[in-house]
Amino acid sequence: MKRVLSSQIPYPILILALFIAGVFALTQGAYSISWREVLGASINDIDRQILITVRLPRLLMAALVGAALAVSGALMQALFRNPLADPGLLGVSSGASVFVGILIVLNPFSGDLPLWAHSYMQSAAAFLGAVLTCWLIFQLSKHKGQVSVLHLLLAGIAINALSGSATGLLTYMSNDEQLRALTFWAMGNLGGSRWEQVAVIASILLPLFCYVWRQSKNLNLLLLGEDEARYLGLDVERFKIKLIAIVALCVGVTVAFTGLIGFIGLMVPHLVRMLFGADNRIVIPCSALLGASLLTGADTLARLLVIPAELPVGLVTSLLGGPFFLWLLLKNIRETS
Repeated sequence: MKRVLSSQIPYPILILALFIAGVFALTQGAYSISWREVLGASINDIDRQILITVRLPRLLMAALVGAALAVSGALMQALFRNPLADPGLLGVSSGASVFVGILIVLNPFSGDLPLWAHSYMQSAAAFLGAVLTCWLIFQLSKHKGQVSVLHLLLAGIAINALSGSATGLLTYMSNDEQLRALTFWAMGNLGGSRWEQVAVIASILLPLFCYVWRQSKNLNLLLLGEDEARYLGLDVERFKIKLIAIVALCVGVTVAFTGLIGFIGLMVPHLVRMLFGADNRIVIPCSALLGASLLTGADTLARLLVIPAELPVGLVTSLLGGPFFLWLLLKNIRETS
């Protein structure tokens, strides 16, 4: 894919974009706060309380989740060597959501746990669901030892359908409180983010981001093809297992806290490759920064469109990602015809 911008300039631009998106998110909402108050030292007690207890943890949650989804998409596209690979499209997010739904509806001890323990239990359940889904997709998409794109998409469609049926059954079995939680999941939501949740998700994701960045050279080897990567000394099968585990953990922890938020993992890595090239040493950090900015902006838009209420952020990302996916699909059809 042709590179549009120089790979020497992305970091300052993307960091500035994230900073602007973050300041905008802190100032906008049903109750507006001046950006001068956000950036300056003079701020009244009410505005300070809103910023510290409501908007700042929500901003950090949006940045972490957006980065995790974008990095997960970049890893899946490198693993399958296909720009259409995405945790949401392939059913990984749906599979993780089913296991969290089982935990909410069927676990009788969830209400007796402290918040931090309940948060880690949700993450573990979502991780298990994401791991099993990734493994199943990987097995079903193999054809004569190679990953088949057709089988990949068919497996994703089937898993999404099965996960939807399982979620529907859990919804039928749930009480009013559980039903509300399941409904917010299905649409994705960042409302109600708390510092305890931010601490849990940061403790899981930040070490993963550092590890993935260190694996960028191996990801570049994998893009050359499995045979070439083996010839250059990479243990391909072991590395694939690591990638699946990382994607499962990233998707699992985001689903546990925010529900299903689609298309970030598809759009962001593709845009980064269009702008800055396919070198994963650039793609991984730039995807994290751009994913954080995009989800922060989408969440701010979700809060502004229907004030004083707010839309689920998953609806906003779907409205953005649907046309992008159709354009990408048509573009690939034209290139291969």
